[in-house]
This record gives sequence, C-alpha cells and structure tokens, in this order.
Amino acid sequence: MKVLILGADGFIGSHLVEKILETTDWEVTAFDLNDGNLKGIAAARPFAARKGDIFKEDAWLAEQVAASDAVLPLAGIAKPAYYLSHPLWTFELDFEQNLKVVRLCVEHGKRVIFPSTSEVYGLSTDEVLNEDESPLIVGAVNRMRWIYSCGKQMMDRIVTAYGQEKGLRYTLFRPFNWVGPRLDTWKDAKERTARSVTQIVYDVLERGEITLVEGGAQRRSFTWIGDGTDALTAILRNEGGRADGQIFNIGNPGNNVSIRELAHTIVDVMKEMPAYAPRAENVRFVSVPAGEYYRNGYDDTKNRVPSIAKMTNLMNWTPKVGLREAVKRTLESLNPKDLNLKDLNLKGLNLKGLHPKDALGTPARG
Repeated sequence: MKVLILGADGFIGSHLVEKILETTDWEVTAFDLNDGNLKGIAAARPFAARKGDIFKEDAWLAEQVAASDAVLPLAGIAKPAYYLSHPLWTFELDFEQNLKVVRLCVEHGKRVIFPSTSEVYGLSTDEVLNEDESPLIVGAVNRMRWIYSCGKQMMDRIVTAYGQEKGLRYTLFRPFNWVGPRLDTWKDAKERTARSVTQIVYDVLERGEITLVEGGAQRRSFTWIGDGTDALTAILRNEGGRADGQIFNIGNPGNNVSIRELAHTIVDVMKEMPAYAPRAENVRFVSVPAGEYYRNGYDDTKNRVPSIAKMTNLMNWTPKVGLREAVKRTLESLNPKDLNLKDLNLKGLNLKGLHPKDALGTPARG
C-alpha cells in the first residue's frame, strides 16, 4: 500500500510515519512545510519526504494523490490559542486546503482517511459522545474559538456527501486529546500557545507557577499518541472494509481527568525524576479567568468523554496506556537543555536520541 501523509512533520503525522515504518511494509510519502520532526524520528526504513507549502504545490499534490492508495490530509491548526489569534489562517488551512485534497481523492478515486476532531462536539451536553448520535453544538459567532470546530464539522459533512454521491471511500477519525513527545515546542509554551501538557511542564520548569484557566475544572480524555497511531494503522489496514464510510472516536475514556488533575499528575511524576524534583516540589498553582488568558472570543466545553465502542467492535482496538504512564513517557522524551535552566540535574535524564532543537516537536502546519 502507498500512503500519502500531508502535514507529516506535525505531532500526529510524524508519529504515524514512524509507526507505519516500524510495523508495516507500506510505502510512505510525507509532505510538510517543515521537516525537523521527520529528521528526528527513528525511521526503520527509507521513506519519501518533501518540504513544501500546501497552498502552492497543487500540481505535485495532484500527482501524488493519483499515485497513492490512501491519503491522510493531516495539515492543520490544532491549538485554541491559534484559533483566536489567526482565525482566517485556521479556516484557510483546515478547511480550504483540505477540501482541495479531498476533491483530488474524488477525482482520482482514492481512499481518504480524514482527521476530524473532538472539538466538533463543542458544547454537546451528552455525557458520553457518540460519533453517529451526539449533537454537534458550538457557541456564538463572536466566540472565534469555534471557527476550527465549524471548519472540521463542515469537512466531515462534505466528505460524507462525497461518499454518498460520488462513491468516495473514506473514514473520519476524531482524536481526543492525544499526548506524547513532539506535541508542542518550548517556543510555543513561552508564547503561551502550547497545549496543556507542554504548557504545564514549561510552567513548572521556567516559571515555577502553573496557570490554570478557570481553575482547571475542564475535563478531557487524554490519549497516548502510540495508542492513537495503533488505531490509525488499523483503519488504514481496513480488514474486511470495516472502516469504510465510518466515523471513529479515538480516545481513552479511562484517562478522563480535569486539567487541574492533569497538572497534579505531571507534578507528581516530575517529583520522582531527580532532574525535575526541585522545581516540582516548589511549584505554585494559580487560577486565571479565560478572558485574561486567551483574550476575547474564547469559549469552552466542560467535559469530553468519547464512546469508543465502534473502534473496539469494528476495528478490535482499545487504548492501553494510562495517563500517568503517558505523562512519564513524555517527560522522559523531552530535552530540558533547550530551556537553558542551569540548575537542572541533567544527569538524571535519558537524553539519547532526542530532537536537537525542539523539546516536544513542531506543530502541524502543512
């Protein structure tokens, strides 16, 4: 099988490339604006990689889609801070460019595995979110946070419509807060645009103070990236065609915790690591209003718990890694040298094979 992965240098993309090369004999073509993560992965065998701008590479993209068996358009913005500061860019990349790729899949009769998001459920009041039944509810237009959710939801509907009218072979998947190495960079955290795990680790090490938006009461279901890529390879393998025309939640309901609980878990694990223990022992927790942290336009959902019954029943997949272990693995992978913290005991860490520049990788951009 020939797999084309767009946005391959991002968090999900780089881990998926690594997983495919380790566990299958499939051919991989990787495309992204950046290549730092791809250069840093432990590639089990060669793969084709191209640096380029998805906005400008139409001829190459058409050629590669035509030559592939399956396409994963992973290029996108996936950070609330960016939705608010760059809403048009979020729409142009996440919606317009991915629509272009989906139309190429229709034109050339190729299968597409499209990344939806848990954000599409928005303000749904369902206690457990079901792919085929839960309502997709978002906030007011002036709450710009929802531009990402709306764009992804519209892509879900368009892909499904192409399946019904044009025979497009597709699978939609909705990641629920996947975490692990290469999630964000220290630069993102310094600018306060990183996602929760990276931001909390940075706050402990650099600021000595963890900022919890609205006290950190929001609950999420955190999923180890390796469990996520196991699910994606099962979808790609598609035994018996069971993934065709399906929407799958990919998350770990067993790891459903509040952001405050996540912060305490991270601090507790850091206390067990000699290099981090002094900082973790003395960290403070500070609550700030969402409007102060994100500025105007932010809105939030209180809880997200995925139903994973479809993934379990149809694809024989269940998540295996608990939250504490996921945090431990992530902490063991990062490179504190990039923070220039002179008093860290770096002898207590395993720094072998780490990315030379970014502690946790680069965000998916395309």
